[in-house]
Amino acid sequence: MKSQGYKIIPVNPNEESVLGERAYAKLEDVPEKIDIVDIFRRSEDAGSHVDEAIRIGARAVWLQEGVIDHGAAARAQKAGLTVVMDRCILKDHVRLRR
Repeated sequence: MKSQGYKIIPVNPNEESVLGERAYAKLEDVPEKIDIVDIFRRSEDAGSHVDEAIRIGARAVWLQEGVIDHGAAARAQKAGLTVVMDRCILKDHVRLRR
């Protein structure tokens, strides 16, 4: 997605940088507004990250292929976030650009 012109802000407490970008330990540490929180975690870990996205006021959460948490998705939708679950953002981007 970065090569397509999207700004990527990595969030990973175990990394200082990813893809040449400064990494943050948690979403709350990111000093700017986040539009989409793209979650690459196991399904059982996704809910806490969705809750974090709700707290920071993200506009959307995207749970990657294989990441499914219906309860977290419902919480995000109730909070007004757009939710995409069990889909790859890059594959969708490529498909829509055709």
